[in-house]
Amino acid sequence: MGRARASVSRCEGFGPSAGDRRTVVEATAWRYRTGAPWRDLPERFGNWNTIYKNFDRWSKAGVWARVLEQVQAMAHQGGDVDWIVSIDSTIVRVHQHGATLPRDKGGTVEVPEARRRTR
Repeated sequence: MGRARASVSRCEGFGPSAGDRRTVVEATAWRYRTGAPWRDLPERFGNWNTIYKNFDRWSKAGVWARVLEQVQAMAHQGGDVDWIVSIDSTIVRVHQHGATLPRDKGGTVEVPEARRRTR
């Protein structure tokens, strides 16, 4: 976790002091873990708007991307990541032009009623 901490600590001029950076990270983790809006951050994290502004500033500066890359690299080195992706098919949508394409269903071919008309 040292390299990830170094990414956050290199944010000189990007908001809170070193002691408060941990609060920003913990508040951000809480917000994404719960799915709550920024305004609903518990008071123990301080002013929600200050936390959000620091989060946004760090995002624009690429701090969160560097932290993610370093944490992933460390997990990969330790053998903790499989890199297998599973996509839930209930949220996958087909393009509008692909919805009516014929497909092999492994059985008899069913032709839509509109295509059966003789001319």
